Amino acid sequence: MIPKPVQGVVDNDLLDATWFSEAAGSFAVSNPATSAAFAWVPDALAGDAEVAILAAAKAFSSWSALAARERAKVLFLWADLLLEHRADLGALLSYEQGKPVAEAIGEIEYSASYVQWFAEEATRLYGDTIPAPASSKRILVTKQPVGVVGVITPWNFPMAMLARKAAAALAAGCTLVAKPAQETPLSAFALQRLAVRAGVPVDAFAVVAGTDSAAIGEVLTQHPAVAKFSFTGSTRVGRILAAQCASTVKRVSLELGGNAPFIVFADADIEAALDGLMLAKFRNAGQTCVCANRVLVDAAIADEFTERLAARVRALRMGSAFTDDGSAADVQIGPLVHERAAAGLRELLTRAMADGARLVGVDGVTGEGAWLQPCVLADVRNDSELAQSELFGPVAPVIKFHDEAEALALANATEYGLAAYLYSRDIGCCLRVAEGLQFGMVGINDGAISNAAAPFGGMKQSGYGREGSKYGLDDYVETKYLSIGGI
Repeated sequence: MIPKPVQGVVDNDLLDATWFSEAAGSFAVSNPATSAAFAWVPDALAGDAEVAILAAAKAFSSWSALAARERAKVLFLWADLLLEHRADLGALLSYEQGKPVAEAIGEIEYSASYVQWFAEEATRLYGDTIPAPASSKRILVTKQPVGVVGVITPWNFPMAMLARKAAAALAAGCTLVAKPAQETPLSAFALQRLAVRAGVPVDAFAVVAGTDSAAIGEVLTQHPAVAKFSFTGSTRVGRILAAQCASTVKRVSLELGGNAPFIVFADADIEAALDGLMLAKFRNAGQTCVCANRVLVDAAIADEFTERLAARVRALRMGSAFTDDGSAADVQIGPLVHERAAAGLRELLTRAMADGARLVGVDGVTGEGAWLQPCVLADVRNDSELAQSELFGPVAPVIKFHDEAEALALANATEYGLAAYLYSRDIGCCLRVAEGLQFGMVGINDGAISNAAAPFGGMKQSGYGREGSKYGLDDYVETKYLSIGGI
């Protein structure tokens, strides 16, 4: 059931849920801006995930047997379909997730870039010939797809996170079963249906959406027919899922939480740093895993920088992605994913101010329901709850430092290690700090670090494995050694 304004935006068959029991109930999908339910999705059960896995295992033999060039053709067509329908898919994504329409369309294009990238990489899955220890032997190294892949994806980038994993798996010759977040299943259904239209066998790419996340997760992590498991989400849940995978010794890749420092040195181009920070902090209302979480600023420029940042933040345009007349094109900040997220942040901000943090340029914390007014806080301690929490919202805490060594120590003082950013005109400082940062990705005078050609992933408790780039197929293939004698 897809009421207006989503009805007619995307073909109804793109929103069909394939893998669910006939006796299953349904769950609601709500618009974050209003908290009103606008669609109802069949509630898949753990048994449905098992049926999908067995079907994917059966489809693996034929899909993996295709020539790499044939799989690439299918993926190229899939990318073309995503771009062809980008406006409609963006509207759907915006309505179920809450991000502004322009951002949502950007996510569709970002998704297509990964599908295109892995279509190209499918034909570059090279092996090796190694010099043998004897003239009568030959040593060959080949790469083969691992088999069925289990995937769990989050709500903040419901199209892109699934596209990044699915494109890599399918390019390598694997099949997959994916569970999207229950907040955003419609984007996953649409992505899968376009893949099928492009030529991916329906059993080779299944989407299982349900509210019993723990039970479905157990099947994806423990079923013996699943050879690899990939998860993007919180560190807390990632630990649980990784432990469950150990029972069958699955290959695992995890992209988990982050607490990204954004370091601004006194010699930085302040305007460029502000531009980069606004992009890195407030995209998707701050709900990104590589979002700038702590703004570390040299004490010599901290007051000026904080005031200029607060002025920019006050100018951000908030609003629903949809009005009675359709899409609001000038919206920059939408609602958070649901009321609980916004309420939790409001409570955290209240505690932070009681602990000494100070709001800059606004009188107080405002917002109702899933809405939260973007804000900047000064006088924040790096060891405070505010600084050590993954904020996932439009909140920018500013922390002062006095020299390069202190900046590096403050930045690394977290259990997370996903992304970090630094701004300086001193190339020596940039290289020293970048090498010392315990993070898997570092933006140097750059607030937009994500792209299909780059290896996306973290260190420490932000997970392991890399997505995208030429390394992105590594977790989806087995390296096999062939020793040939008697030659």
